[in-house]
Amino acid sequence: MRMKRKKNLDERIEASSDYLTIMKNDSLNYKDAVNENHQIDFARLFGNSKPVYLEIGSGKGQFGCTFAKENPDKNILCVERNRNVLILAIESAREMGLGNIRFLCGTAEYLPSYINEKSVEEIYLNFSCPFPKHKHVAHRLTNPRFLEIYKKILKPNGVICQKTDNMHFFEYSLESFSQSGFKLSNISLDLHHSDFEGNIVTEYESKFASQGLPIYRLEARL
Repeated sequence: MRMKRKKNLDERIEASSDYLTIMKNDSLNYKDAVNENHQIDFARLFGNSKPVYLEIGSGKGQFGCTFAKENPDKNILCVERNRNVLILAIESAREMGLGNIRFLCGTAEYLPSYINEKSVEEIYLNFSCPFPKHKHVAHRLTNPRFLEIYKKILKPNGVICQKTDNMHFFEYSLESFSQSGFKLSNISLDLHHSDFEGNIVTEYESKFASQGLPIYRLEARL
């Protein structure tokens, strides 16, 4: 079910410039957008030189805000294209008084024109849309075209952490990462019944786990 548009959404987004950067090239072909330079100065954006972590598809911000709260020595940049849920994440961060989280409104295709090469410590892909139809496979965030983007912005030995409830998407991701030269580790086929520590539960994760569905997780390193 599609979420009802939030009241005064445009005004609330406009009033969020302290937390939010909006991509300027959504209307361009992503291959052309790469040639545009809107590189974000992380030190200026966050007001510090702490290491930066990236979540792509942040939803209502439960993961990002929890990460920021639990890791005051780190910064996290959360990417989300849906303004209707993005505003909830921003307002949660503001309510919690978090100074080490910022938001980028846009899509992953355009990240190379905003994120400097070799500047991100880790990337989190939490319950990305699996795009189950084969004709939409290029839109999966673990498709090789996206993995090439992640390679550029990750620091050497950088890590991508993925979680999903979709077994077929997870199997696709395992193959895609491997074929793109990533080394896989900490693979879990049932995260909530494993000995993994430090997991930050997302909104979707709570929902799926409560239904008894297994949560799949992996780490992919350059």
